[in-house]
Amino acid sequence: MKRSEINRAVQRAVELLGQEGIGLPAFGYWKLEDWKQNRDRLEIIRQTMLGWDVTDFSSGDFLHTGSVLFTIRNGSPSGTGTPYAEKLIFQRHETEQEIPFHFHRIKTEDIINRGGGILQLQLYCSGPDGTLDREREVEVFCDGIRHRIPAGTVVEVQKGCSITLVPGLYHRFWAKKGAGDLIAGEVSSVNDDRTDNCFLQQRDRFSVIEEDEEVLFPLCNEYGKLLFSE
Repeated sequence: MKRSEINRAVQRAVELLGQEGIGLPAFGYWKLEDWKQNRDRLEIIRQTMLGWDVTDFSSGDFLHTGSVLFTIRNGSPSGTGTPYAEKLIFQRHETEQEIPFHFHRIKTEDIINRGGGILQLQLYCSGPDGTLDREREVEVFCDGIRHRIPAGTVVEVQKGCSITLVPGLYHRFWAKKGAGDLIAGEVSSVNDDRTDNCFLQQRDRFSVIEEDEEVLFPLCNEYGKLLFSE
């Protein structure tokens, strides 16, 4: 991805938050110089990868396969940070921008429609070998209510509602076209994006960045390079 594309995507997410009346922690609005001035106080933010995360999942087509995320809280197996994670996830509706099929080995997560458009998810069980099971019925809880649905069903989650995704459950999700850009929330067990994502197709979780303009918002996977390499 180009740095200019990342900068614009974060700015668009900040604008959407403003429209929906949702605020971020102070560091969510910091520019690179603010990060550098505070770097001696950022141990937990760095270790638990809080902050902005923009990825195209190595698709080369961010507008269709990609996401902007902001991790508000997180922890680590060593006990650093919190014993849970919380994120905001931003998806563009006009291209039905999606997070591609994947499941988690360890993490259980609630995905919540926080504002904007309509959240759509497609669900499958995973097989013993990690493949997608196109036959087995899916059991899923939406706001604590159990549902049994055919494999591959697309579930819609309206504003304020949520769906619980357990380890081994394949899911992809996007903003419904025509309903507006989406702010989804994620509340989960501790999140480890480096090791806990099992993609159906080969994907890189973090994008290679082409530096075509100045960094406005450092991403959570590049604090070491941008803040501590001097």
